[in-house]
Order: sequence, then C-alpha cells, then structure tokens
Amino acid sequence: MKRNALAELDMDLEEVAPTAAETQPLYPVVDNTKDYFIERNGVRYAGNHVLVELWDANNLDDPKLIEDALLQGARDAGATILHSHFHHFSPYSGVSGVVVLAESHISIHTWPEKDYAAIDIFMCGDCDPHDALPSIKRAFRPDRVEVQHHLRGVIK
Repeated sequence: MKRNALAELDMDLEEVAPTAAETQPLYPVVDNTKDYFIERNGVRYAGNHVLVELWDANNLDDPKLIEDALLQGARDAGATILHSHFHHFSPYSGVSGVVVLAESHISIHTWPEKDYAAIDIFMCGDCDPHDALPSIKRAFRPDRVEVQHHLRGVIK
C-alpha cells in the first residue's frame, strides 16, 4: 500500500528517509546481558522489595495523578521505565496500576473510601526503592505511612 502511494508520486520507498521519531526505539533499550543482582555487606540477592501502606491518604481516585506520582518515583529511584497501565474502578473509584521497570515494578491498589493505598516497589540493580517514597508522599499526603523492607532472592 505504501509503495503504491509513493509510486503515484513518482517516488520509491528507498528515497523516503525515516523521521527522527521513526528511528528511536519505542521503549528504552535494555541490556539483557547485565546481571541485576545486588551484592551488599557480603549478601547477594535479586532485589529490594518495599511494601508501603498509606493511611488517611488523599488523591486515591485520580488515575493520572497516581500514574504521574509512581512514574516520578521510578525516575527518582534511578529506574528504567518500560511502560505503565492503570485501571479506574467504580463505584468506589479505586485505582490499580503498575509501572513496569527494567529493574522490576511499582504497583498500587487504592481504596479511596477507606483513604488507604497499598504500594509495592520492587527493584534490582543500582536502584533504591526508598528514593521513590518522597514523590509518593507528596502526591498522596498520607497521615501515616508504614514501610516494610524485604530482600528478595537471597543466595545462600
């Protein structure tokens, strides 16, 4: 189809140079040969998993604000964002979503009717999931935050 349209203009497909946008990859190029395992204090493990509970939180029914907050958290943690997806529920307007990272993920489930959100931040490599917390706290302004830290994939 494209070749026929170009032929009508007396052009050949090879004569049309790609635009800059067409030459850029849709998602970041990830080095699949890199070992993202972490070694600290003599312990080798897959990654840091931070479980965050927000109590008496705000903005829990706004998918755009939630996505923006988690994307900013990923950037603040030094992660490579691959893509994100968020779903807005009804009748209570809760949101579930995930930001998929080369270094793992950040996910959220909100219950606006309870002013509560559960967030998982799992990161491997050089990323620090704790660096995502300030943007999350700014976006949701919770009265109380509970954080648990787990090492995942510890090699013994």
